Amino acid sequence: MDPSRITIEELPESETRFMVHFFDDAHITTVVTSSGDEATEWVNEVLSIHHRSTTATIIVGLDIEWRPNFGRQYDNPAAVLQLCIGHHCLVFQLLHCDYIPEALSGFLSNPNFKFIGVGIGEDVEKLVVDHDLMVANTKDLRVMAVEETGRGELRREGLKGLAREVLGREVAKPRRVQLGRWDNLWLNLDQIMYACIDAFLSFEIARRLVVSS
Repeated sequence: MDPSRITIEELPESETRFMVHFFDDAHITTVVTSSGDEATEWVNEVLSIHHRSTTATIIVGLDIEWRPNFGRQYDNPAAVLQLCIGHHCLVFQLLHCDYIPEALSGFLSNPNFKFIGVGIGEDVEKLVVDHDLMVANTKDLRVMAVEETGRGELRREGLKGLAREVLGREVAKPRRVQLGRWDNLWLNLDQIMYACIDAFLSFEIARRLVVSS
């Protein structure tokens, strides 16, 4: 990430809440937790905010992270689930959680929410295999970009390229963070910022495509 344009700060009097600043465009409240109770609280918060929405289907950015697999004999499980809706992000540490709450599984399986991400098919399959979590309504962001813009070349873009083409923002994705230890009990600030921005970009790019279509 560009340290001058994307920043993070810890919110006072909380060990699990952070504010991620994306250029001057957005300030994203981010909850980082392994607590099922806190994940439930986050789901209830976003449901209360969006329950009056007049949109038939509500967009949610989704991504997952796991410890890199170095060798074919390894298949490390999904360690972190990131969700973003509006300027609210959840970074849920699946490997260390005390339990996966019904509120979260119900949110993921609710057809009124459309979960968007690059390569989301592989991500949701991994969630099923590793954690028995089903995601009901999904759309690959690349396919969505092609459908909404008519630009077939966007099918080959990753999240970084789509951010540049749709949002006009250059976003770095440092490999030292991408290939880091996502299975750690305590994520560092670079990891939290990276996880939040990935989910936020999926949400914001999809939202911008829908608005401009």
